[in-house]
Amino acid sequence: MKLFKSRKNEAGRPDFDRLPRHIAVIMDGNGRWAKKRGLPRTAGHAAGAEVFRKIATYCKDIGIEYFTVYAFSTENWKRPAEEVEAIMKLLEKFLGEALQDMEKNRVKVKFLGDITALSEDLQKLIAETEEISKKYEGVQVNLCVNYGGRDELVRGVNAWIKEHPGQEITEEVLDNHLYTAGIPEPDLIIRPSGEYRLSNFLMWQSAYSELYFTDVLWPDFTTRDMDEAIIAYQSRDRRYGGIK
Repeated sequence: MKLFKSRKNEAGRPDFDRLPRHIAVIMDGNGRWAKKRGLPRTAGHAAGAEVFRKIATYCKDIGIEYFTVYAFSTENWKRPAEEVEAIMKLLEKFLGEALQDMEKNRVKVKFLGDITALSEDLQKLIAETEEISKKYEGVQVNLCVNYGGRDELVRGVNAWIKEHPGQEITEEVLDNHLYTAGIPEPDLIIRPSGEYRLSNFLMWQSAYSELYFTDVLWPDFTTRDMDEAIIAYQSRDRRYGGIK
């Protein structure tokens, strides 16, 4: 249930009766945020994790149904081992706290990506989080971990070939073999930090998504920045290749 009334006539605020159903975010700029402050990159990731909590809570409060974030890509393993380890510890910390507060927050959590590459402890935490939270209704938060759009497509096609050798694959069939099966395509994809690319994020699902870019680094991203992204989305005419 929405906690905000419609404010379509209020200047500078979104129309909360016409919200996108699914918002996805590429959480970018943590390292640059830390560097600007003379801090280690790990400090940027910690700050970014706190912003994720705030924005996810805001999405829940205003009535967004699905909120998906790019937390760790298949290419991020190339980063220094110390940085990768810090990210995994942050993920473990987040899951531990999420489990403690799960009944209070009542947010459904789903992980998208190949989690078999993660530690056994992390895999157990992920499985426990998903199992407990699947009964909750309302916002669903999807965390893309060890996720890559191209890798997802290859896995989906290979899964179909294995199940149905010699048969042609269709768009609908492939869609049902992806990590996002059953999840609506994102209406709006936001990328902070001043970069203008998707970086292998939701390559299949983003075919008709509206894109929004901002120079704000992720650790500086606020609910006001989210409002501005939604306002920009609401100003666009989505035709899906047709004519209106």
